[in-house]
Amino acid sequence: MGFKRYLGGTADFLTGNIFDFDKRGRPNDPGNNQGEKKGNTKRKEVRRKNFPDQMGYPIARGQSERTGDSLLIQCRTYIAPKTGITGEPALLRTKSAGPYAGTEYGKGQFVVNASGNQAGTFKKTFVPGTVKMSNLGASDRGSEKGVKDVFSVELPIPQDINDSNTVTWGDDNMNIFMLAGLSAANSVLGSPGESFEAAKEFLTNKGIDLSALDAETQNAVRASVAGKAIDVMGGQIRPNSAIGRASGMILNSNLELLFDSVNLRTFPFSINFSPRTPEESQMVKHIIRAFKSSMAAKKGIDEAGGQGGVFLRAPDVYAIKYLHNGTQHPFLNSFKDCALTGMTVNYTNAGTYTTYEDGTPVSIKMNLTFKELNPIYHEDYTNSIPGVGF
Repeated sequence: MGFKRYLGGTADFLTGNIFDFDKRGRPNDPGNNQGEKKGNTKRKEVRRKNFPDQMGYPIARGQSERTGDSLLIQCRTYIAPKTGITGEPALLRTKSAGPYAGTEYGKGQFVVNASGNQAGTFKKTFVPGTVKMSNLGASDRGSEKGVKDVFSVELPIPQDINDSNTVTWGDDNMNIFMLAGLSAANSVLGSPGESFEAAKEFLTNKGIDLSALDAETQNAVRASVAGKAIDVMGGQIRPNSAIGRASGMILNSNLELLFDSVNLRTFPFSINFSPRTPEESQMVKHIIRAFKSSMAAKKGIDEAGGQGGVFLRAPDVYAIKYLHNGTQHPFLNSFKDCALTGMTVNYTNAGTYTTYEDGTPVSIKMNLTFKELNPIYHEDYTNSIPGVGF
């Protein structure tokens, strides 16, 4: 048997293992994927890397000769955001005697897990007053264990670099009746035992003492109430219309600008390539291919081919920094981890289609658009952030 396998293995070697003479299977056969045990259908993430781990352009100023200012882009695997509750751990005790989760307990007894992987162990909780929310964004988890660096690219610093920080503020208005209703609602929430009917009457203007108001204001209030009543019946009359027609006045809207939301920053970069040697042509090809492949979504965890089955994994993300003589730039802005949301490559940057003998275009322009994964907050401006900050 061994001799036959020896001859079969030799024949497979000479024929490229097309016929499987030794009956050990071929590399592309199901269950025989490069060292995986036969029948093991668990899918492993396949990283098709056709480029070096460290790349730089131009080659004359690569990883070994860092002088002047440059742009460093490090590609790393994406780690999803994590939200949870943290606090000082404690064991759960009953506050009174009686049934708990189907089991009878006395007062002050420790509660035991009845089922699951932790059956027989004590239930855990948090010490009152120590509970807090843990909300780690994707960019906050970049330094955690499990984040893998895929590649790094050092490029000439772009000629047009800038940053733009924005937050959204919006107009907001609230007239006197809205403010009165809000005040009544707050008093009810603050004192639930007090009469809700009193607040309800106040909200519907039934509880307002008009005798304490001047004549014009009384007319305005009556007009507003009348307009509201007609509006309920389907007349669609605005309070300001009713008051304006009755008294020539309108309600003060108390217009004010209020904070609304935070925004994510976007950074466009434009890089020009003019390869001067075959080695630089190959390096430019590697850089373009690396960005294209890393920004693409990955197929899911199942064995389905084609479109990738039920799930798709997120593309890689990028850590960006400006360098000055090989270290963090002492002045320019910093970045949080970014996603590459857009990439365009112009292979006729010279204005016409011109290539070298090997087919490499003589001038290439690569435009990259990055967007930060998380907003910038006041607390991010720590002393460890160099230069102007984010």
